[in-house]
Amino acid sequence: MLAGVFARHEIRDPELAGADITVTEVRIGPDLKRATAFVARLGREDIDALLPALKRAAPFLRAQVALGVRLKFAPDLTFQPDRALDYARKIDRLLHSPEVARDLG
Repeated sequence: MLAGVFARHEIRDPELAGADITVTEVRIGPDLKRATAFVARLGREDIDALLPALKRAAPFLRAQVALGVRLKFAPDLTFQPDRALDYARKIDRLLHSPEVARDLG
């Protein structure tokens, strides 16, 4: 739902208009009133710069989610950067480093 809004570039905020944002995970609170969306920009590491714009766009995004889900209340949305891809790249670099190759050989 949320990823579709980003894919269709429906957000009118100038900072988000041309940004390709990927929603990697959404965690919903036990009361279904809060949701945290973990976002990333594949191939780029500047998602932190877009967090204020995502916060501004949260009411619009909440309304879009409300149109697509059958809940009594649409959840309040917060956004967090997804660091999993950065961590995976770091581990990959470490595994391919000369020091590790020497220890494995």
